[in-house]
Amino acid sequence: MPTQFDPPSGTRDFLAADYEKREWAFGVLRSVFASYGFEPLQTPAFERIDVLLGKYGDEAEKLVFKILRRGEHEASGEADLALRYDMTVPLARVFAAYGSQLPTPYKRYAIGSVWRADRPGKGRFREFVQCDLDTLGSTSPLADAEVLCAHHDAMVGLGLTDFTILLNSRHVLFGLLEVFDVPEELGLGALISLDKLDKLSPIGVIDELIGRGLPDQTAMELVVTMTAPDATDRIRTLLKKSEVGITGVDEVDQILGLVTAQIPATRIVFTPRMVRGLSYYTGPIWELEAAGVPGSVGSGGRYDHLIDQLGGPEVAATGSSIGIERVLMLLSDDAGARRARLEVAVPVLGDDLATQSFALATAARAAGLRASVYLGASGKLGRQLKWASDSGARLCLIYGNAEREAGTVTVRDMVGAEQTSVPVDGIADYLADLASTLHG
Repeated sequence: MPTQFDPPSGTRDFLAADYEKREWAFGVLRSVFASYGFEPLQTPAFERIDVLLGKYGDEAEKLVFKILRRGEHEASGEADLALRYDMTVPLARVFAAYGSQLPTPYKRYAIGSVWRADRPGKGRFREFVQCDLDTLGSTSPLADAEVLCAHHDAMVGLGLTDFTILLNSRHVLFGLLEVFDVPEELGLGALISLDKLDKLSPIGVIDELIGRGLPDQTAMELVVTMTAPDATDRIRTLLKKSEVGITGVDEVDQILGLVTAQIPATRIVFTPRMVRGLSYYTGPIWELEAAGVPGSVGSGGRYDHLIDQLGGPEVAATGSSIGIERVLMLLSDDAGARRARLEVAVPVLGDDLATQSFALATAARAAGLRASVYLGASGKLGRQLKWASDSGARLCLIYGNAEREAGTVTVRDMVGAEQTSVPVDGIADYLADLASTLHG
């Protein structure tokens, strides 16, 4: 049972270790994206409700967190704002507002919290971080390949190697519908059913296709072809009968060729059965699967008409979304190993020594080290050494009566327990050398 001290359902508290691991991961992503020339975009946590509603469809819009009017309008019970549901609608709004000021093509990444009024469950949150990178304004397959490579490098940068990129094209799927004589009005529904091949048995998908109106034989042949051991070869042969299918295969082969030098051939594979059920994709599509994780840990593709559908201008676009919350769960415990709370601890061995002890901590911070004085009652050194150890400190700077008389500081190595006397007027240089050693 939740208590009054638990965070709201579907949200989480992140104490230091988890927070620092997440921030390390976000830092890796920013570094990778920047290396490709993608620039950051930060938008408000909430948008005007008219910007959001009418963009996602009825089912999704039920999940938008609405913000009621405030002040003198509060009694109306109406909403005029809503928390950000994803990063794509804000991108469309920004491109519409600042398009003339943005470079062409516009390459941006966004990492930030989004909110959905979903039913919380294991791995499902109402507040979570979304990570997107997109290129707007280029129809070149180079743009698709670059986004895909950046996504790949981000995963590798986080230390993940056991993943596979499933690559396909919407044109391949449209070509298959054409080859199997699936009526246009049934095409979208058929693709939605085929998208369930990784969740339902082939018989289950066949039954669903028949339920959508496909002839029994067509449904069976389509599923048998998509699930055959040699499905890729079969489909390549079949698509030679379809112009749109040929276009799709060419798109896939172009991308495979472009990424050859960067993505190992064992890590990317043409997967004709991969559908990506979202209807707005217009060309190449991809998903990333990782060992031991059901579903995808990232996905993307070309979506040349989505920005104008979301209220922005008509512009070619391609992008990828990293399922960063799932990816974080895959990281090893030592990924982005947490830095100790302190590198230098300074005991306070008497009220009359506090000023000098405080100055030693200041000198350590000036050298670029994390440092603090003991904040409890001054006195016994043993208790303060335990505090230093619990804080993960590398060194203890001890300044007591003996050190004051000698004009020195005792530097205690908290790892090996060795002690060194350093003149007070040389401690700044000593700490600077230590910072250079620790931080490279």
